[in-house]
Amino acid sequence: MLYYLFKYLNDVYDLPGAGVFQYISFRAAMAIVTSLIISLLFGKRIINFLRKKQIGETIRDLGLEGQSAKQGTPTMGGLIILISILIPVLLFAKLHNVYIILILISTAWLGMIGFIDDYIKVFKKNKKGLAGKFKILGQVGLGLIVGCTMYFNDSIVIKEKIFKQKYVSTEKIFVNEEETSIGLFSKTPVKSTKTTIPFVKNNEFDYACLISWLTQNSEKWAFLVFIPIVIFIITAVSNGANMTDGLDGLATGTSAITGVTLAILAYVSGNAVFANYLNIMYIPNSGELVIYISAFVGACVGFLWYNAYPAQVFMGDTGSLALGGIIAVFAIMIRKELLIPVLCGIFLIENISVLLQVSYFKYTKRKFGEGKRIFKMAPIHHHYQLKGYHEAKIVLRFFIVGILLAVITVITLKMR
Repeated sequence: MLYYLFKYLNDVYDLPGAGVFQYISFRAAMAIVTSLIISLLFGKRIINFLRKKQIGETIRDLGLEGQSAKQGTPTMGGLIILISILIPVLLFAKLHNVYIILILISTAWLGMIGFIDDYIKVFKKNKKGLAGKFKILGQVGLGLIVGCTMYFNDSIVIKEKIFKQKYVSTEKIFVNEEETSIGLFSKTPVKSTKTTIPFVKNNEFDYACLISWLTQNSEKWAFLVFIPIVIFIITAVSNGANMTDGLDGLATGTSAITGVTLAILAYVSGNAVFANYLNIMYIPNSGELVIYISAFVGACVGFLWYNAYPAQVFMGDTGSLALGGIIAVFAIMIRKELLIPVLCGIFLIENISVLLQVSYFKYTKRKFGEGKRIFKMAPIHHHYQLKGYHEAKIVLRFFIVGILLAVITVITLKMR
């Protein structure tokens, strides 16, 4: 909203200083500062309100150290994160931008699913919360919205890299002409299902190739592959973040690290100069997403103030489902979703640990009559708790691994 106000003041009245609102870097800085202020100043009030209404977490007895001390800690703190994201974005982003509209819808959609789940747990006293099939249905619904918008909306395009050959010849000397390549982008944007693939020399992959053996016009039917992949990614990452939210500050800090990395990727992908230099895909108008992800990082860091060990508030599914889904949708929009296994390696490890634990237990019970476990407990962060590691140490080490994975993700822009 402020963007449009100051643009009007700059265009009509030439107000000194109003022109800075045209710069993404300035608005991103304002978004992160505003989200931090909102989460820090109003977070305490929201926590006190939740405590007053006795909206506390019911802790299952898992035999973990310090578990009983968390009984009654206010939950549904994800509302702090969502509010701290939405307000700065509404203030500083271009609200007519299709990417901003799509990510705002995704935020509200996932936040609503998580809120309903927490509401059933807290107020209906049903520890199971929203039935798993309804959670999956909601995530699939969002995947359909995102996938269809990405594929069919004419405003979501890319500009493909072209190469013009410049020849320099010398007079009187018959030698081969010196050839140099100058990287440029096509003037006309195109609809495409291309995405970025890491560790490959030609770092682009077209989903249409997966069905090219079926028909010659595979581009027309690429949505049959693209949309299911989008649904799978959103569901997997959202649930991965939900599983990671088992230790104080773990999901929040990991999401903040991921958010910083996505901000870098969004900025270079939406800037023709950097995209040309790094030889990566140029996505017009996607730079506006930097405003959103800056607010996202600010909200996570601000919430970490209260969520770090010992936590004064838990985010609940209101926050965890939303954080994972937001990261997935954002990566899909900047066409970096195939980097998620590296970037969101913590979420992936948590997911895999649960799948391995459950699968191995069922297999051994069926074969030997008694179920056996790979880990002491899943998700894997509880395994380390039972091994005697302090909760704060586990979280800090997961952060270090998350930073390492973030650096590797950024390096993939040039490592091919």
